Amino acid sequence: MAGPGAEPGPGAEPGVGLGPYRATRLVSTERGREGRGLGAGLGPRSVSPQWNELTRYFRAGMPVRRHRQRLRSHGSCFTAAEAADWLHPVLRNHRSFGPHVSRQQTLQLLRKFLKNHVIEDIKGRWGAEDLQDNGALYRFPPTSPVKPLPSPPKENLGNFSGEKGKFFKLPSSSKKALKKLEVLQSLENLARPKADVTEEEKDTLQRREISQEDVQETWRNIIQIHLQTILGVPSLEEVLQPAQIIPEFVVYNMSNTSRHGVVILQDKAEDLPHWVLSAMKCLAYWPRSNDMSQDTYSGFERDVFRTVADYFLSLPEPLLTFEYYDLFVNILDVLQPHLERIAVEALQICCVLLPPPRRRKLQLLLRMMGRISGNVDMPQLHDAMGTRTLLLQTFSRCVLRSAQEEDLDELLSTHLLSFLMDHQQEIFQLPTYLQVAVQDHLEYLRRAQCKQEKEEICAILPTYSYCKQITPQEFEEQKVSTSQAAVAELLENIIKDKNLSVKDKKKKLKQFQQEYPHIYGRRFPSTASESLLLEHKPTIKQPMLSLRKAKFHSLRY
Repeated sequence: MAGPGAEPGPGAEPGVGLGPYRATRLVSTERGREGRGLGAGLGPRSVSPQWNELTRYFRAGMPVRRHRQRLRSHGSCFTAAEAADWLHPVLRNHRSFGPHVSRQQTLQLLRKFLKNHVIEDIKGRWGAEDLQDNGALYRFPPTSPVKPLPSPPKENLGNFSGEKGKFFKLPSSSKKALKKLEVLQSLENLARPKADVTEEEKDTLQRREISQEDVQETWRNIIQIHLQTILGVPSLEEVLQPAQIIPEFVVYNMSNTSRHGVVILQDKAEDLPHWVLSAMKCLAYWPRSNDMSQDTYSGFERDVFRTVADYFLSLPEPLLTFEYYDLFVNILDVLQPHLERIAVEALQICCVLLPPPRRRKLQLLLRMMGRISGNVDMPQLHDAMGTRTLLLQTFSRCVLRSAQEEDLDELLSTHLLSFLMDHQQEIFQLPTYLQVAVQDHLEYLRRAQCKQEKEEICAILPTYSYCKQITPQEFEEQKVSTSQAAVAELLENIIKDKNLSVKDKKKKLKQFQQEYPHIYGRRFPSTASESLLLEHKPTIKQPMLSLRKAKFHSLRY
């Protein structure tokens, strides 16, 4: 019997000799991931709003100062290590990336900055990716690094991938989309048209027959209307076309599920292989798996994890498919704490659009990841990385990536996968209100007497409401204005504080001027106004002792 750490023989197949999840695929999960980091695939041919946003922010916010190197002084520059120190927390706190950004990924983005002339070394050289985490000096070039965004082709649905990584910046919608939006906004007061007609009109009216095309069109319209209502946008034409909504997939995903809500496939050939299911079950229920009757060895769980990872990494297409990349990337804009409910309901609809085999594999993968992440008995699966971080970095590109290898998509997919893993139970609950809305509308069409061949669809939406959604730009503007108002109020309190002496008040105002020069300048536009406030006129105090002039008596008599 093979001892601990025994290697499988040449040509060993899954499930042969060493069991269904033995060390059959000992290739590291890092295979194929070398060079895939933040900024992978960047260059003039791939431009996204995230790239332009980061380059603008980095150019505007990165501190520069004078450095000395080799007996020479260089002004307005920074070291590579200083750039990494400043950019790393910015990426970790960014709404699209999250706290899982590593310093190495930050350095990879800086290398892309150097390659695309966002920065240059102090001698003006750029174009290579030789930036290291050291004291080498770099500076900003005089030209702007922002690249124009390409406009996506609209005439070819096959090229739907179009412009990647952008947020919901949609063009003006058509009259039809605006009409639907107005119908939704006044839906609570909507009165159904009456089906009762007079005898004279019965001859001119025809009862509409419900065809399969009517059913499919109703599904597409209901899904589009609900999704754009949840996201608060007038149109989805830039990220989701009606032809991408396949009602057969939606109906199958909602009607063929287990008691746990996982899709059941009729064609077992489309399901996960048995040895992959066994390995996933082993990890999910570690160490209480029913398949643990075989002898194990030290590091056995790591080999099982590599077996599962190798299978998902070998899939030719991510589980969320290339077709829906734009849709899921745009939803990243609402993955914020105060918009959590909106993000969950939007992802509910988007995940039900997936082909059933993809949805099933995604559900099983997320269930396994959730159990492994919360299992305190699971041994460490990596020597230098936590279990949750390892799971996210290993499977992020298996879930979401672009067919064109767009820039920053690994961090986007990691952020989305983290949200999916934490909210999988809510996200994979079936949106039954869609089915109810479709049934109600079809029933209305059966009863209605229609003079026109086509009608505008009035969907019955669920009874929920949200606060008004604002754009990130509006949020930043409100945050700045609110903060400035509070600081201005603080300045007024210092000015009006009668308990402060003139000396202390001058000291506090000087500190305030150094910290907030713009607000101080608005309050005191000139030195005259400042001196007028701080003008000190000492009052003449009364003497504490009143001495009377002594009376001298003459010595003469």
